[in-house]
Amino acid sequence: MTAAAPTGPRQPDPHAPEPWHGVYDGLAEEHDYEVDEIDGALPDGLTGTLYRNGPGRWQVGESLLDHIFDGDGMVSMFSFAGGRVRYRNRYVRTRHYRYGQRRGRVGLRGLGTQRPGGALANMLRPPANVANTGVVLHGGQLLALWEGGRPFRLDPDSLDTLGEHSFDGRLKVMSAFSAHPSRCPDTGELFNFGMDFTRARSLRRYRVDARGRLHHLPRVPLPYSPWNHDFALTRRHMVFVINPVIPRVKQILLGTGSIADGLDYQPHRPTCFVIAPRYGGKARVIEHPALLGFHFVNAFEDGEDVVVEFVRFADWTQVTTAFRDFRTRDFPWGCGLMRYRITPSGRVVGEEVHSGPLELPHADVRQAGRPHRHTYFAGRTATAIGVHHLDHATGAHAAHELPPGHGFGEPVFVPREPDAAEGDGWLLTLAYDPAEHRSRLLVLDARDVAAEPVATLRLRHHIPMGFHGSFSERVAAPPR
Repeated sequence: MTAAAPTGPRQPDPHAPEPWHGVYDGLAEEHDYEVDEIDGALPDGLTGTLYRNGPGRWQVGESLLDHIFDGDGMVSMFSFAGGRVRYRNRYVRTRHYRYGQRRGRVGLRGLGTQRPGGALANMLRPPANVANTGVVLHGGQLLALWEGGRPFRLDPDSLDTLGEHSFDGRLKVMSAFSAHPSRCPDTGELFNFGMDFTRARSLRRYRVDARGRLHHLPRVPLPYSPWNHDFALTRRHMVFVINPVIPRVKQILLGTGSIADGLDYQPHRPTCFVIAPRYGGKARVIEHPALLGFHFVNAFEDGEDVVVEFVRFADWTQVTTAFRDFRTRDFPWGCGLMRYRITPSGRVVGEEVHSGPLELPHADVRQAGRPHRHTYFAGRTATAIGVHHLDHATGAHAAHELPPGHGFGEPVFVPREPDAAEGDGWLLTLAYDPAEHRSRLLVLDARDVAAEPVATLRLRHHIPMGFHGSFSERVAAPPR
């Protein structure tokens, strides 16, 4: 006779999904409707279009994808005009999306998802471009951006996919155009970079003029071949903080493991602070003990010094595990908001201006390259997730906390008027209600983030957990 197992209180699973994890359910439908369930009142001056990008589904047929960055890109837009708002979403018709729709199964290699068939099926195959990370409207062209390839161009009104965008052939097939471009508020130029897979130990840099024509800038030589995510723009420079996250090239090329698992944090190597002149000239590369920073707020010149602000992370394993086990793990929060000052002599001095957990930071985009007073970000406190505001001039910190168990999105700042003072405007951010399995767009007063929303736009469905968004003063045209 087998003895009965001992009974007692069941121990909670530390990795069981929380209610907000319902935001990772896929959205099969593409919608187009006027939002008619609004609490409060839309501000009179809120006119333009909010575009957001992120994975819309992490499943192909019966197969679950293995990494948060492998989901098919889905662009959403909220078009504001005359006190009314219209919502629309469309999947980007990438090769990965079309293959899944046609075959109903995984067939292309992802960042963390391998093709069926083992190493031979994945050997020498780059990750599929899923166009799921960033979105920007520039030179009349709406671009859905991804980390390791060319952008996809969408119709800015219908969101129909117009095809992979090569800037009239100036962006070659193997060239990457990062998901984090930065626009100069003075010239209207868009600057960006791409990881250079055709030449080791360097970054490509680009300038896209106000008309949308791409110009190549000198490559930046580095002491190792990195995997880089973001940068910041000053009035004279492009500023990079290159983490020593090194691709294990042999493993990736031979297909013996996923590309994500082949990214190796090597803290014995230096982090490189790179100060590269905007329009050419030799870049300064300053080596510093290893650290981790992925998302930037801003950078600016202070006399001859360069100051850069970004979210710092403490643990590479925590980040990679959270991205792989996103359906059950907490979001990978950074541990602090940092400002680093780089002097002409190459001295780097860091200061923590706010302690975490926090991520997805933003500033008033009109301050890009200039000293900024206000930083906005998503953050977690001991009691709730919410949208936070830090005033660098006074040190004041305020937070708009969401109800327990609700999900969050990146806050995007929109100025009240084009010439309004810095910080005078609204924050647009998505929130997720697990009880109703619906998302809502919050319009917060950026001058009083902790207050009740100016308006809450309740959608008829949820929007899956996304990454980044941008706002344009252009109003997307209604459907014909």
